[in-house]
Amino acid sequence: MTEKMPLIGEKAPEFEAQTTQGKIKFPKKYKGKWVVLFSHPADFTPVCTTEFVAFQRKMGVFKKMNTELIGLSIDQVFSHIKWTDWIKEKLETKIEFPIIADDQGEIAKKLGMIHPGKGANTVRAVFIIDPKSIIRAILYYPQELGRNMEEIRRMVEGLRTADKHKIALPANWPENELIQEQVILPPAQDQATAEERLKRANKGEIECKDWWFCYKKLKK
Repeated sequence: MTEKMPLIGEKAPEFEAQTTQGKIKFPKKYKGKWVVLFSHPADFTPVCTTEFVAFQRKMGVFKKMNTELIGLSIDQVFSHIKWTDWIKEKLETKIEFPIIADDQGEIAKKLGMIHPGKGANTVRAVFIIDPKSIIRAILYYPQELGRNMEEIRRMVEGLRTADKHKIALPANWPENELIQEQVILPPAQDQATAEERLKRANKGEIECKDWWFCYKKLKK
């Protein structure tokens, strides 16, 4: 029986784990950093192999966003090591982020990563966790579909931007079909704020489709 999956806005579950880079206490080790914690069904499988190469090739981009990558599956650490050795030898890609060896499945249960209809393997889950150890986003992919690393990068960048500027972001940001790279001001919660928004729009400080749909360019 799987445990309840954590929800967006909750603290990330605490656990100790063996990884390919030694033992860690999570999320304590990553306090002050963003984290992309992702599970894969199993080592030595083709879709997972393509994902790990793709994550590794984006690792520098994530690092620039103060973001750490951590993998996880229900495999022993020896399996992780042999698999990453194979990836390095055959695909000329060194996996530099840690991989949790959850061979008892206890961590996967805490995170709701085991689908009862998919046997004992972990599903393709992604948890984006902020520097305060709060879960900010959760993605679930089926076993037959590999993840889109660019979307995961976009999500981390978007969450960081939203936190910094206290704004929201439109669909497909920063290439939205209506407002392009501009960002959305949170909807006015009272009449005075709504009126103030329209005054700012008249002055050219912001743009508005209406009082509840206002947006602006971020200052570089």
